[in-house]
Amino acid sequence: MRKRTIWAWVVAIICFIVLMIVTPAIPQSQQYHQFADQRRFLGIPNMLNVVSNFPFFVIGVIGLILCYHGNYFKLSLQGELWGWTCFYIGVAAVAFGSSYYHLEPNDARLVWDRLPMTIAFTSIVAIFIIERIDERKGTISIIPLLLAGIISICYWRFFDDLRPYGLVQFVPCIAIPVMAILMPPMYTHSTYWLWAAGFYLLAKVEEAADKPIYEWTHHILSGHTLKHLCAAMVPVFLTLMLAKRDVDTRRISLFEVWRLSWSKVKENGTEVENFSYTYTTVPLEESQTQPPESPTPANCLIEDLHARQ
Repeated sequence: MRKRTIWAWVVAIICFIVLMIVTPAIPQSQQYHQFADQRRFLGIPNMLNVVSNFPFFVIGVIGLILCYHGNYFKLSLQGELWGWTCFYIGVAAVAFGSSYYHLEPNDARLVWDRLPMTIAFTSIVAIFIIERIDERKGTISIIPLLLAGIISICYWRFFDDLRPYGLVQFVPCIAIPVMAILMPPMYTHSTYWLWAAGFYLLAKVEEAADKPIYEWTHHILSGHTLKHLCAAMVPVFLTLMLAKRDVDTRRISLFEVWRLSWSKVKENGTEVENFSYTYTTVPLEESQTQPPESPTPANCLIEDLHARQ
């Protein structure tokens, strides 16, 4: 098992190096800072983009309290507690970092917007390793993954290259839903992971459609403001999952559950067809007990002729 782990890390590092060699650098576009909604209210510039980060603080604080008070989340493993603690700290810090950035958008402030998000992303990956692969490996991976995220931010800031940060942000977006579907879970309510991934995907679409959404809503809400609100739903769904879940003794992946459900639906469909087939034999059996048909005029005439003869 240790050899497989070492080989997996070696392959991952080689793939990363090759990717950095064969792909060009991706600089930070300055157009990114030109958001559609730049209105000022109550003396606060870009107010809606600033205040729409408040839900991150609320859910981050709630998550931290529930992690350590009353055992509401039933975190039976120490590594889980550390991973979720880092996650909720990152979520709460997003409220401050993103608000600070949107008050005066520029590259220097964007660091403090992306840093807490990176902490949340990498913590989620470590949590998934703990739950789906191995507790010890996942716990050990918390610090290296956090460092990888921080290094990706520093690399972008000093070399103006977004490639490492892009990997840190988007690889979990692909890996986590795939792992949630294919790998057996330790706990129930795994579908909440997919809801969280869906809201994050919706948030990225809204971010890309910042100006069109601002036009469609007649300058009421921009896509970036809606992006903050949808992204805040990610920790909301994960918090609901932690509050509802229990240890899953079956350890069946979502894919296997869906496959069994689909097989059952197909079997039920076959049973319905068989039932309809057997039902067609009922009139044959009942025809012997049915009352005779009402006499027609032709039958009456024939009977009358026989009677006269």
